[in-house]
Amino acid sequence: MSFITTIREDIRRVQEQDPAAQSGPIIFLTYPGLHAKWMHTPEHWLWEHGLRGLARVLSEITRFFTGVEIHPAAQLGQRFFIDHAMGVVIGETTVVGDDCVLYQGVTLGGTGNECGKRHPTLGNNVTVGTGAKVLGNITIGDNVRIGGNSVVVKDVPSDSTVVGIPGRVVRRNGCRVMEEEFDARQHRESMPDPVHEASMINREGIADNLRRIEELEGQVAELSALVRELTERGGA
Repeated sequence: MSFITTIREDIRRVQEQDPAAQSGPIIFLTYPGLHAKWMHTPEHWLWEHGLRGLARVLSEITRFFTGVEIHPAAQLGQRFFIDHAMGVVIGETTVVGDDCVLYQGVTLGGTGNECGKRHPTLGNNVTVGTGAKVLGNITIGDNVRIGGNSVVVKDVPSDSTVVGIPGRVVRRNGCRVMEEEFDARQHRESMPDPVHEASMINREGIADNLRRIEELEGQVAELSALVRELTERGGA
């Protein structure tokens, strides 16, 4: 696909997604999210062809002018749109599918606990709301909606809506999901039981004391036998 065709598709995508969008030339000139995406194309090419220092410099220039930080190594799909743009961060190993939309303040980042592939993979037609954080090497399925300010740290199945901190699925395939009840039950099952733990500690302590008593009784028996033997020798 040529770069001109990409620009035309992106402008049409904005007109479909943004009710405030005006004419094509205005969109072309005034949408920093598009500018960041378009600049990412040569930056990614440079990165893939070994000119990584230059790619990083260009990405920093793009961030300065657009408020969007996209690592040159990130993989972006067709018709990807960043609305309002400011404060968006897309990490190095991020993969974004086709027809995805991000709003301002979104982070597609890492957790700091992973190496290699450490950023999320978004499927097709994913919308990530304002201020949401999608973190770690997780997979977000197709047609997923992530609510504003959510923090998503685990995989999300396709055709789902996720909200909250941490993010939880509240709708799937158009139906409401009683996820809170399930999570609460699962949480209760995984919670430590202090009474049970105290009982186990007491049992272990009793068993250890019994072993020590048996050892002491054995030692006393040995000493008693030794005393008897010495007494018998002395009497002889």
